[in-house]
Amino acid sequence: MTRLLAATALGLIASSAFAQDQTTISFLHKYPEPESMAFFEAAVEAYEEQNPDIDIVMEAVADDPYKDKIRVLMASDQVPDIYFSWSGEFGRKFAREGRTYDLTDALAGAEWEGRFSEAALDPLSFEGRQFGVPTNVNAKYMVYSTEIFDEYGLEEPATFAEFLTLLQTLAEEGVTPIAYGNQAPWAATHYIGDLFAKYVPNDVRIADYQLLADPDDLYTHPGYVEALQVYLDLGDAGFFNRGANALPHAAARGSFLSGRAAMMYLELVEFYMIPGSDLEESGWGFFAIPPVDGAEGSQTLLTGAPEGFLLSADTEVAEEALDFLNFLTSPEMAAEYVRTTGMTSAVIGSVTSETASEEVIAGLQRLEEADGMALWLDTDMDTQSANVILAAGQGLLSGDDTPEAVMERVRTTALDVQGGR
Repeated sequence: MTRLLAATALGLIASSAFAQDQTTISFLHKYPEPESMAFFEAAVEAYEEQNPDIDIVMEAVADDPYKDKIRVLMASDQVPDIYFSWSGEFGRKFAREGRTYDLTDALAGAEWEGRFSEAALDPLSFEGRQFGVPTNVNAKYMVYSTEIFDEYGLEEPATFAEFLTLLQTLAEEGVTPIAYGNQAPWAATHYIGDLFAKYVPNDVRIADYQLLADPDDLYTHPGYVEALQVYLDLGDAGFFNRGANALPHAAARGSFLSGRAAMMYLELVEFYMIPGSDLEESGWGFFAIPPVDGAEGSQTLLTGAPEGFLLSADTEVAEEALDFLNFLTSPEMAAEYVRTTGMTSAVIGSVTSETASEEVIAGLQRLEEADGMALWLDTDMDTQSANVILAAGQGLLSGDDTPEAVMERVRTTALDVQGGR
């Protein structure tokens, strides 16, 4: 991390203009992985060296525990000065309840100008006001082994029908088509969310997710059931590995990277794990889940989302916290973030041939060329309705649930939440 310290020494990143009394900033995020912690720890150290009157107390908690922790902190009025949030309803809920500091005017300032795209900013806004600073952008792709595709004469599918034919060919040849670890319930929502976006008109889906639809219409579009049926059919046809419900995502990914399956649905931020694997040696490519002919949804959205940091509405160190976020998302730091973590920073110009692989750059370019994003389902729907989908992901594959029953529970839950607002 010498580049961080060198940049700081040159005065390229942070400003230092606060009172001499020690100021503490509490900072909570969900990136405890070694690569991410290496970046954040060095960044905090560099900022504190530049600003000796600032003490940043940082804590990192992994994805699923983070969701529980931040809700507990919100309920107990112990919200950190800076805290992580997914975009969509996960963050909107905090803004709606007045738990976020309004960043609109600050981000309109000259020092932030041109740093983020509207596509990165908009999912972290509510009623025209900015509640979050985007730190990275992400998307989901079907990654495949070119060696296996070449062996069986397969090509990237242009339509969903071609995709199903490809999967059937692999299954008949005794090759596991898709590596899938569905032990953690979020994994299923990435498939289901993408299919919802393809089968349900965009305006209908967004109105349902945000509980803005008329109660008589809420979650009644038949595309939801159709989408869940497609997901169920993928499992019933044997297109996933055996025991997917008991397998962690990381274990499935390890199996795929070792050449034991033809494909896996991976996030762009997971691409950095491929170098050095058997998959890299055999060659690989990627494509978005292809369009469904005749379906009523949008066929050109990519599943994914930006993520970012929020400030507590009750923070007493807003100026200092904003300065740290300005430091953290400066062009120099963003480039270091990409190099160190493999993540795709939301800062324009930070993902280049000097900081990322050509595959990551290509994945980000496809994201930028997409018509928009279908945000992660489990953070875009209201929490209680999303919990129904999270619980159903395993039941559908195991045969213990049906698409119709799932959507009836979603509708009932959403109506209760809608009525309580």
